[in-house]
Amino acid sequence: MIDLYLRPTAFVESPQRHDGAAVRLAGSMLWFSQIEVIDRTGASTERQLVDMRRWEEFLGNIPVEKQARCAQLYTRLTTPRSALQMGERTIRLDQPQVMGIINMTPDSFSDGGKNGDIETAVNAAFNMTSAGAAMIDIGGESTRPGAPLVWEGEEISRVEPLIRRLAVSGTAISIDTRKAAVMEAAVTAGAAMINDISALLFDDRSLEVAKALNVPVVLMHAPSHGTDPHKGGDYDDVVTNVFDWLEERVEAVEAAGISRDKILVDPGIGFGKSLTDNLSLINNLSVFHGLGCAVLFGASRKRMIGALSNEAPVEQRLGGSLFLAMKAVEQGAHIIRVHDAAETVQAVQVWRGLRDAALTARA
Repeated sequence: MIDLYLRPTAFVESPQRHDGAAVRLAGSMLWFSQIEVIDRTGASTERQLVDMRRWEEFLGNIPVEKQARCAQLYTRLTTPRSALQMGERTIRLDQPQVMGIINMTPDSFSDGGKNGDIETAVNAAFNMTSAGAAMIDIGGESTRPGAPLVWEGEEISRVEPLIRRLAVSGTAISIDTRKAAVMEAAVTAGAAMINDISALLFDDRSLEVAKALNVPVVLMHAPSHGTDPHKGGDYDDVVTNVFDWLEERVEAVEAAGISRDKILVDPGIGFGKSLTDNLSLINNLSVFHGLGCAVLFGASRKRMIGALSNEAPVEQRLGGSLFLAMKAVEQGAHIIRVHDAAETVQAVQVWRGLRDAALTARA
């Protein structure tokens, strides 16, 4: 088995000043000038930084079977991601997009009970989209550690009215669920994306239903696809272990009939992972472009921020949330899932202004 991974690094702000030295990442606004080649094929992990000017030379000096794997991953890294069609909305992925979170639950870790009234939830969603959020992710079941399983009928009753209200205004809506019946009801009501923390594994019908609904699907990594998604989490190398799991799952979903351009991946920050695991995944996020799918990143207000900032409570984690969001943006994440949409959109807009200035600067 060839256990090779490519991590784009050494990003260049003004590639036009370095002709041939930098390569565009997945059709985004980022160019990388080096690749870290991570080779776990043998008994120990070997890492090598390869300058893009020497990439062809590097390929010519490694075994043929490794050449094939490197070529496959390189193609995935450099192929532009297709825009997402969400109802009447087309979401382009050549620039980072913000996904706002609305939890219609009494017990979510961050905003449980806050949006119990539908008018409050509608106003919150409209405020997010007015601020620039490209889409709204609506959930009716908490997946915080220790949260109880919610009956699918109850989950539908929580999310369906809000989806119907927002859909008539043309809002691009994602349904955050792991249950096939909820997926069906939500898409019928107007949702146009499925965001499943179990990667379509929790419910035996989910894969079949997702294929029939023909909408984009987010596959998230969690160590367990049972009732408790936080259970387990024993990794010998969290970055490559999560990559391998997602690659296998993407291939299975694609083989079942869902095209790769409709599949997004999420490394699952905070789900069955220690603080060290989460930090490693975030520091190496760009490796996941090697899956050939759009990357969704969600670390908003999560426990790790409190762990790194004197146990700051949920309502005091905006600064950490913004920093992690931009860390992901600077590694090419396509969609950033957040509670604080207006603040994140502003941060992304400032980043975009800097990128535009660098990309149009004269040599």
